[in-house]
Amino acid sequence: MSIAEEVVELLKERKYYVSTVESCTGGLLASALVDVSGASSVFEKGFITYSDRAKIQLVGVDNKIIEKYGVVSVEVARQMACCGRNTAHTSCAMATTGVAGPTGGTKETPVGTVCIAVVVNNYVKSEKYIFEGNRAAIRAQAVEKALIMLKDGLINEKN
Repeated sequence: MSIAEEVVELLKERKYYVSTVESCTGGLLASALVDVSGASSVFEKGFITYSDRAKIQLVGVDNKIIEKYGVVSVEVARQMACCGRNTAHTSCAMATTGVAGPTGGTKETPVGTVCIAVVVNNYVKSEKYIFEGNRAAIRAQAVEKALIMLKDGLINEKN
C-alpha cells in the first residue's frame, strides 16, 4: 500500500476531510491524493499558491510573516496549512513552500529547500528539509514527506 493510500484510509477511518496549499509542488500533492480510488470521500479542495499574492489572497497568509521570515520558511508553511484548513473548513491540511530549482536558490535557501507543514485538528507540525536531485525529484520528495507527515499527524494527534 502506498503512503497516499494509507493516508486516505486513515482519513476515511476518522471521517476527516483534507485540503492542500501548495507552492513548489504545484498540485502534485493534491494529485497524489486523488490518484487513490475513494479519495473523493476525504479530499475537499486544493489551493495552488505559487506567488506570495496567491498565498495572501486565497488562504489568508499574513504578508508580515512572509516579509519577516521569507516565503520559504517553517513559519509561512505553518500559516499556509492553518489558513488553508480554515478556508477549506477541513480537519486537516498540508502545505508546501520551497525552491525546486534549478534556479532560484540562495546561500541561505539553496535549491532543494522545502518547508512542509501539516495540521490535524489541534496537532500542527512544520519542518524544513533539503532534498537533492533535479526539479522533479525535489518535488516528488516533498510530496512523499508531506504525506508521511500527515500520516504521523493522524496517528499522533491529540484532540
